[in-house]
Amino acid sequence: MKIITDCAADLSPEEIQELGIIVAPLFINFPNEEVNALEITPDDFYDRLEAMQPDIPTTAQPSAGMFADMFREVVENGEEALVIHLSSGLSGTIDSARLGAKQLGGNLVTIVDSLTLSGGLRFQVLAAARAAKENWKIPDILKLLDTIRQKTEVVYTLDTLTYLARGGRIGRVQALAGSLLNLKPIIHVDRSDGKYTTVGKVRTIKRALGRIVDHVAGLYPSDEPLWVSVMHGKFLSQAEVLAKMVEERLNVTKSEILRISPVLGVHTGPGIVGVAVLPMRLMEGIA
Repeated sequence: MKIITDCAADLSPEEIQELGIIVAPLFINFPNEEVNALEITPDDFYDRLEAMQPDIPTTAQPSAGMFADMFREVVENGEEALVIHLSSGLSGTIDSARLGAKQLGGNLVTIVDSLTLSGGLRFQVLAAARAAKENWKIPDILKLLDTIRQKTEVVYTLDTLTYLARGGRIGRVQALAGSLLNLKPIIHVDRSDGKYTTVGKVRTIKRALGRIVDHVAGLYPSDEPLWVSVMHGKFLSQAEVLAKMVEERLNVTKSEILRISPVLGVHTGPGIVGVAVLPMRLMEGIA
């Protein structure tokens, strides 16, 4: 079995290599140039993004034909493909994947809508890849992924809403747009439909980080061992502050600070920082 995802999963090169995960590219369209998001570093991307102001690039998913070729190679090698993509509520990537799978026919390609992104998507992909290595069958992996989706929280704040507004990804955060762009929203990914929902708004990053910690602390028992991934764009100083705050408040047994993919950074800008949180018990037996 091969696990396939996209670069919005924010996997490290080491994880991809160790678990044999196939990562589909997403694309960033700068003026007169399309860039594979897997081939640009976050720092290079944010330098280019800031130099473009007030404009921003656009993003694009792989074509159905590209997905079909990817799936065909796996199937012709005698393997099943379990495909886990970023939320259909935020991207059309999974629609392209489904169209690509239809070109093959048969039932050797299983496609899962993660209904999340970034660290939340990464948890699902890592779980699937580790379970596959333990020879789990697809129905059992799908049950695990559903549980992980229901128990994972992805919540973040932004230094500015400008990028979400310009990129058209603001969704139900719309009420904070316009004259309120100076506010720091606390946004989470709704588990039911994979769209952004505002859970709070404050006027400073410091207060936003505190609200994120309060939000997460309200979702998990104080003694629940947690895996916490702190994610940021180009905001390491605040990511380190948030990591420390979370560790002081919650029962964190695994913590890390990671960069989000440039293709997600198009819609958030460099000033994004947040967490993806998962109960460690859901990785038992496959970690």
